[in-house]
Formats: sequence, C-alpha cells, structure tokens
Amino acid sequence: MCEPKNFYVWLLQFIGLLGLLALILWLSLRPRSPSYSINFISIPQSSDQNGSIVYNLEIENPNKESSISFDDIQLSFLYGDDQVAQSTIGSFRQGPGKTNSVFQSVDANRGALKPIVNAISNATAELRAALMTRIRYKTWGIKSKFHGVNRQGILPIGPGGKLSGKKKKYPLKSPSKKNNKVQNKALITSPISLRVRGFLIHSQCVYILLLIEFVDWIFLGPD
Repeated sequence: MCEPKNFYVWLLQFIGLLGLLALILWLSLRPRSPSYSINFISIPQSSDQNGSIVYNLEIENPNKESSISFDDIQLSFLYGDDQVAQSTIGSFRQGPGKTNSVFQSVDANRGALKPIVNAISNATAELRAALMTRIRYKTWGIKSKFHGVNRQGILPIGPGGKLSGKKKKYPLKSPSKKNNKVQNKALITSPISLRVRGFLIHSQCVYILLLIEFVDWIFLGPD
C-alpha cells in the first residue's frame, strides 16, 4: 500500500533535484557583459584646420563558454554638450575569452574642437566617450536575444592632447554607474555582499552533494 506513495515522493525529489541542477548550470553558464575601455586617444593641437581624433578601443569578452556577436558600434566623443567626433565600428563576432583592440581615426567637428583645444592649452580637459550597440550571446550553440548596450566614460586630456591620468586604460560603464566607483567598491567588498556570495557557493556545494547521494541511493539502494 505504501509503494505508490513512495514512488510519488521519489518522483518529486527527483524533479526537485533536477531543477536545482538546472539552476546551478544556469548560474555557472550565464554570460557576463563584455568590458569596454579606451587606452589611447590623440586630439589635434590646433583647431585652425580640420583634424582627426585617433583612439584605441579595447573590448574584452570575459566568458569562456560564450561568443558574442556585435552590431555596428557607435562611439561618440563629446565636450560638454557638443559632439566633437563620432565613429562607427562595423559588426563583428568575438570568440570566448577573446579581447579585440580597435585602432581608428575619425574626423573631428571643427566647431566643437576649438573649445577643448583651448581648454587643453590652459590645463587639462575632460572628454566624454559614449558607446552604443547591440550584442547577442551564443552559448553551446544556443543564441540569445539581442541586448542593447549603452556605456559612457570620462577621459582626462592633458597637454599634448593625450590621456593625462595614471591609468593605462579608462573603462566605459553604464551611465547609472557613472561616478560611483567608491560606492560600487564598497558594495562588492561589504560584509553583507561577502556573506551572500559565501552562502551561494555553500548552497551550490550542498546541492551537488545531495545530487551525488541521490544517485548513489538510486543505483545502490538504501543502507
């Protein structure tokens, strides 16, 4: 009389463990967003004639199991509210764990270039970089939907029209995270965040151990 009941209990446990296993796989394979950074820029020293802005954009794919397909990338450089230059990078595919470096030259807007050239001659200036595109992940042959990307970053420009800071490269981040570096670092290293991450890691280990015990019970039977 107890066999049907035991069968349903076993079936529910089996489905539950499969669900936990699927969740663990999803968390481990969920793609992370690529990172974007500017590690070189050169601005003309004179606005008397049309000049070109030379830059180097670095795009890193942190995923070991997912490739990324990029639509055309629109990269704009702004000083205040004025657009100094805009560049288009053609669509491409980036392999898992790869880093692409794009070195390009783009014509500058003469009218918008003059104020920043004057600011650089006096001291330093801040140029804002804005990047927009769409990306799609491919993991184990399965393609995701397209995701919109909007990133921005501040580039300190010093004498000579080059990057003036101590950093080797300047990341482009989501606008909502702009000027929040200290706050983001505090969140990442806060005791609450560390405890949450520790709990998730511990939970995944427990789920795997339960799954092993369950498989042993199926094939070897109860003690």
